[in-house]
Amino acid sequence: MTLETEIYKRRTFAIISHPDAGKTTLTEKLLLFGGAIQLAGAVKAKGDRRRARSDWMKVEQERGISVASSVMTFDYLDKTFNLLDTPGHEDFSEDTYRTLTAVDSAVMVLDAAKGIENQTRKLFEVCRLRDVPITTFVNKLDREGRDAFEILDEVEQELALDVVPASWPIGMGRNFLGCYDLFNDKLILVDKGKNDTLTEGIECQGLDDPKLDELLPEDALEKLREDVEMVRGLCPEFDLESYLAGHLTPVYFGSAINTFGVRELLEGLATVAPSPRAQPTKDREIEPTEKKVTGFVFKIQANMDPKHRDRIAFIRLCSGHFKRGMKMKHVRTNKMINVHNPTLFLAQDRELAEEAVAGDIIGLPNHGNLRIGDALTEGEALHFTGIPSFAPEILQKARPEDPMKAKHLGKALQQIAEEGAARVFKPLIGSDWIVGVVGALQFEVLADRIRTEYNIPVIFEATSLYTARWVTCDDHLKLKKFLDENRGATGDDHDQEPVFLARNAWHLDKAQEDYPELEFHKTKEQAT
Repeated sequence: MTLETEIYKRRTFAIISHPDAGKTTLTEKLLLFGGAIQLAGAVKAKGDRRRARSDWMKVEQERGISVASSVMTFDYLDKTFNLLDTPGHEDFSEDTYRTLTAVDSAVMVLDAAKGIENQTRKLFEVCRLRDVPITTFVNKLDREGRDAFEILDEVEQELALDVVPASWPIGMGRNFLGCYDLFNDKLILVDKGKNDTLTEGIECQGLDDPKLDELLPEDALEKLREDVEMVRGLCPEFDLESYLAGHLTPVYFGSAINTFGVRELLEGLATVAPSPRAQPTKDREIEPTEKKVTGFVFKIQANMDPKHRDRIAFIRLCSGHFKRGMKMKHVRTNKMINVHNPTLFLAQDRELAEEAVAGDIIGLPNHGNLRIGDALTEGEALHFTGIPSFAPEILQKARPEDPMKAKHLGKALQQIAEEGAARVFKPLIGSDWIVGVVGALQFEVLADRIRTEYNIPVIFEATSLYTARWVTCDDHLKLKKFLDENRGATGDDHDQEPVFLARNAWHLDKAQEDYPELEFHKTKEQAT
């Protein structure tokens, strides 16, 4: 099989949603279809079902929320899917933003009762910046929700997306009977007895097929015919080019908890979702079919295997045919790396990757040398762009309960900063560590992780700090002068890059006014 054929088979996508829209449940059911797992986990279930495969961290299993992105690879319909499950909770949005740099398309999950919520809107905007094609899955049809037309109208108006229903629901809540597959003219009925068995769609010759009169109650069939007639009058036909450009979304209806509508969604992704797309660098665009291997680090995860205190760098391959044992150039340090133990993932389960192609996600064991945004190539000095690091909105001091463990806490915080879970700053004066996050819940999760993964009970305390800004200047002497004159309000991040720690908005404005030749950055581009 040629390299082009292998790359064409790849579908690398993320699932985005507001918390509680059912994203993790949908992930589990997609894996079930891919044959990757036999029993789908559920976030709020018990026993074996309680352990959702993508929520593998201890803190995720205890709280029933996703706080880290997971990567899962599976095959279905002769395609290879790389599914990146992302945190829905807004306090962990930075991990999600970076994950969206590594995918070619996204599935947006909406709760049928709530429609578009805040976090969905934010994540959609990130996708729009990158022209990521979106497929929509309206979930929880097994509960009472809003009218399907109302949801379509909301997507169209609020997100400025053309909507094309791929399926249409028949009833809702207790009266939910199934969906009509508009793309393939099939009736798919709910099997209310068995959640994880798959009911085959019934082939129909359009909505006038007499079969439908036998299979559906008269009132439900009449409403279906009326609705679909209206849909076909109001909505445009599906246009592949418009979808790939990020202007149009196919909409599937279903119930992930009942495994309903999931197969149609997966078949839709196999058919229309893009294979690996060209990736931007400062130097040029990288085409996936180029012979030489390139890739970038979009995520670092510490302690996926708590027994070994490991760190894994997640690499999105952008071009070429990767083989285990290859030598790759680490562009930032200009050193060659022997890649002996690359891995493929099913959440925290891994297997050795003998080979992989553009679009695949591989993991490399990392001893602190690889960082988010780093490029790996077969020699070319490329600098991938668009991998963001955000200034924190909440800053607290971190200290260990046991003062003798201060050094160990410093190492733990460095590792957590390298994986992008928080910003960590060391002020130039004093021995405290300052930890910055986007949302308050992150402090609870960090304390949990540092206690369980590093065995260091940690206390986070309020500070008088308002925000942090990375500081740069073309003139090295002017930057040094600023740092010397502001030693009480500056420090270094985990990459040893200078940071200004502002006490309030006035303090930040004054520094910008007094040092106009310096730049104070709210985001740090992770390209290297």
